Amino acid sequence: MQLTGSQIVIECLKEQGVDTVFGYPGGTILNVYDELYKHSDEIKHILTSHEQGASHAADGYARATGKVGVCMATSGPGATNLVTGIATAYMDSVPLVAITCNVGVNLLGKDSFQEVDISGVVMPITKYSHLVKSAEEVAPAIRRAFQIAQTGRPGPVLIDIAKNATADKAEYKRVVPDIIPRSTDKIDQNSIDEAVKAIKKAKRPVIFVGGGAVIANAEKELKEFVQRVDAPVCDSLMGKGAFDGTDDKYMGMLGMHGTKTSNLSVCEADVLVVIGSRFSDRVIGNSKTFAKKAKIIQIDVDATEINKNILVDIDIVGDAKSVLEILNSQIGQLEHKEWLAKVEDHKKTKPLTYDDSTVTGPYVIERLYELTKGDAIICTEVGQHQMWAAQYYKYKKPHQLITSGGLGTMGYGLGASIGAKVACPDKAVINVAGDGCFRMNMNEIATAVRSNVPIIELVLNNSVLGMVRQWQTLFYGKRYSNTVLNDAVDYVKLAESMGAKGLRITKKDEVDAVLTEALNSDVPVVIDCVIDSDDKVFPMVAPGANISDAFDAEDLKNKQ
Repeated sequence: MQLTGSQIVIECLKEQGVDTVFGYPGGTILNVYDELYKHSDEIKHILTSHEQGASHAADGYARATGKVGVCMATSGPGATNLVTGIATAYMDSVPLVAITCNVGVNLLGKDSFQEVDISGVVMPITKYSHLVKSAEEVAPAIRRAFQIAQTGRPGPVLIDIAKNATADKAEYKRVVPDIIPRSTDKIDQNSIDEAVKAIKKAKRPVIFVGGGAVIANAEKELKEFVQRVDAPVCDSLMGKGAFDGTDDKYMGMLGMHGTKTSNLSVCEADVLVVIGSRFSDRVIGNSKTFAKKAKIIQIDVDATEINKNILVDIDIVGDAKSVLEILNSQIGQLEHKEWLAKVEDHKKTKPLTYDDSTVTGPYVIERLYELTKGDAIICTEVGQHQMWAAQYYKYKKPHQLITSGGLGTMGYGLGASIGAKVACPDKAVINVAGDGCFRMNMNEIATAVRSNVPIIELVLNNSVLGMVRQWQTLFYGKRYSNTVLNDAVDYVKLAESMGAKGLRITKKDEVDAVLTEALNSDVPVVIDCVIDSDDKVFPMVAPGANISDAFDAEDLKNKQ
C-alpha cells in the first residue's frame, strides 16, 4: 500500500515493537510528529526539556530493558543536541536509534535554515549513520538501523530523513524483523582448548567481569563458570550486577576506585579471565605492571578490543554467554580453597571504610541499599557520587546500575532515570547525583513531572565539583580552580518550582526518614543531601600507578 514517508516511519517503529519514543519536535520533523499524534495509543512519546535529555532517556530505557531505545529530534540544533547522548551510548555499547529530519533535498548543501550534516557529524560515534533522501528509502533504512544497533556489539545508529522524504509517498509492506543471532561464528575451538587448559592449571585464578557480560545477559552462565572454576570475582563499573554483589566470591570493583582486595588479588593471580571488558585506563592503572603474574584470557564479542589496551595470552572472540556455555561444558569442577582463603583474608583486613560520624555519601548509599532491599534501579551522574554508588550499593542482577562509564557524561543520569522508570514502572528508580551534575540537566525534573514519571533525584550536595576537587587536593596543591559552587541555589525550592517534591537531609538521623518518604512517594522527588566539601572517594590509585598501590584516608594519614 502507498504511505507517506512519515507513516512508514511509524509503521516501521511498530514492526520493531517500539512502545516509547523520547524526543523534541521542530520544523523539519513535523510530518513525523503529526503521525505520532495519530498513533499515540500505540507509541508513547515523552517530551523532554532538551534533546540531550531525550537521548539520555532513550539510553536509560535501553539499558534497563536490553531493547533498542529510540529518540527523535529536528534538524540543526535539535540534531546536534543529541550528539552527547549518542556518544555516551557509543562508548558503553548501548543499542539506540536516533531519528532526525533534515531540510528537503533541494535545500541540502545551501546553508539552509537549521541545516546541518548530522549523519556526518555523528559518523565517529555511531555504528552506522545515513541520510535518507526519498520515501522509498525510509523503510529499509529504519529496519537496517534496528538490526545494526543490536547485532554483535550493540551501539547507536542515526537515521536522518530529508523533509521531502517524510511527505512523499512510497509502497509499504509490513516485514517481521529477523531474530538477531548471537555472535558465535568466530569462536575458535583452539582458543577454547587453550583457555580450558590454562584455567585447569591455575592455582590463583581471578575472574574479571565487564559490561559485555551484562549486555550478553550471561549472568546464569557466569554464575556456573565461577562455581566451576572456584575463583574470586571482581568487576568494572559497567559490569555491575552480572555477578551477584552479595555472593561470597565477590571482591568488589577493580581499578582506580576499586577495593584493595580486588586490586591485590588481580596482581597476585596466575590466571585472569576477562569477560566483556575493554581494559579501560581507569581499570588497569599502569598498563606495564597490570596483572604481570597472570596469564590473561580475554573473552569479547568485538575483535578490535583484543590486545588494544593490554596484550593478552589467549583471546576468544564471541558472545560472552555462548563462550561461557562452551567453557562450562569442558572445565569440570575445580577447587582453590587456599587461594579463596587468602582472598577472604584480604577482605577482612582491607575493607571499604568511611567516616560514620556524620552524613556522608557512602552512608546514604548504604541506607538506600537497605531500604530498597537491593532491588532498585540505580542511575548515576559522573563523579564521587557515582563511585560511592558503585562501591556501597550491592547489585544482585544485571541492568540495575545505569551509568555513563566510557564517556563520563555529567548530566546523563536524570534523563536516563526517566527512561529507566518509563521502561520499568514497578521498580524504584533513583538517580544519584552531585550538585555539579544536577545543574547540567536539572530541567528534566520538569519532564518527569509533566509525564508523571516518579523518579527520585538524590543530590549529594557538597557545593563543589567533588571529584575534580579531590584531584586538586591530592595532586594540585589544593589549588581549587573553578570547582567551588558557592552560590545560593536552593534545590528544594527549585524542585517545588517545577512541580516536584523537595526534601532535604542535613543530619545523619534524617537519612532514613527522608529516603523512606521519597520511596513511598508517587511523584518525582528531589532530595538535597548536604555533605562535606572535602569528603573523598577511597580507595584510590594515583594516575599511572600500579593498582596494587591503592591508598585510603588511613594510608594518607600514616604517610604524612
